Amino acid sequence: MMEIKVLGSGCAKCEKTVESISRIARELGVDASVVKVTDLQQIVALGVMSTPGVVVDGTLVHSGSIPHRDEIERWLSG
Repeated sequence: MMEIKVLGSGCAKCEKTVESISRIARELGVDASVVKVTDLQQIVALGVMSTPGVVVDGTLVHSGSIPHRDEIERWLSG
């Protein structure tokens, strides 16, 4: 199972990112666990200075904006 963490304070952009990744994973039939991380210490420890940030299987892949669908699809297929 793929582990995806969305890092952020719980703002609207962070919530939208969680929703988008979850929906696209379901549409593609990808078994993924999508978890919100709101703890500031964890977020900073992962190197994210602007949210939302996205970590896929331990690797930071995105930060600072809501990711586009094509980016999400690449992460889920990789």
